[in-house]
Amino acid sequence: MNFKVVHIDETDSTNRWLKEHDSQADETVVVWADYQTAGRGCGTNTWESERGKNLLFSLLIHPQWVRAGEQFFLSMAISNAVRRTLDFYLFPRSEVKWPNDVYVNDGKVCGILIENRLQGNSIKDCILGVGLNVNQRPFHSDAPNPLSMVQVDGCCEFDRGHVLNRVLQEFADILEHWDTTVIGSEYRQHLYRRNGFHSYVDKDGVFQAEMTDVEDDGHLVLCDENGQVRRYAFKEVQFVI
Repeated sequence: MNFKVVHIDETDSTNRWLKEHDSQADETVVVWADYQTAGRGCGTNTWESERGKNLLFSLLIHPQWVRAGEQFFLSMAISNAVRRTLDFYLFPRSEVKWPNDVYVNDGKVCGILIENRLQGNSIKDCILGVGLNVNQRPFHSDAPNPLSMVQVDGCCEFDRGHVLNRVLQEFADILEHWDTTVIGSEYRQHLYRRNGFHSYVDKDGVFQAEMTDVEDDGHLVLCDENGQVRRYAFKEVQFVI
């Protein structure tokens, strides 16, 4: 798969830039920026990034072979690609925190924001926005647990362009060999807190539970200490870290 890669100095949001500059609908485009003035996380969250230090990029793909009901596999796929990339560069091994953050130990190294446009029962367009902390050392926002690749490595800074190419290589490999069984298995095998009981909080308060599954549609399934099965959509439950 060939990506058209565009590097820009600054934008409010790479996801928005793609929407405004998508002139050829059949292209697979990647835009990465040295700085975002309004970097977005999920919901109302923002993404802190020092200018020129991190990898802020968005991909536009046209996965019309993916049915609308299978769109969470795209989230799994890009999470797998980022996790593979971190494992290429770093030790200890990284994990995916449901639904699509990438963690090293209890630190958040990467956040992903996905926007799909449907056409009938298929996905016409998909924009995958990725914020990967690469070379930033101090973080000043009130985000609870940001972590960068250089903080994990403790040594020299990384070439952001090289890291981007590695993510694209891994993602292209997944797309070219698209297999939802393989994608789902890899994603579940590397889930953060996939073993044992941990603390979570929902609308009723904090509780202890173990993770039993992430369903193909993205729902998280937990089993609490009383043996009660709890099923959550995104934003209905939070990890207590």
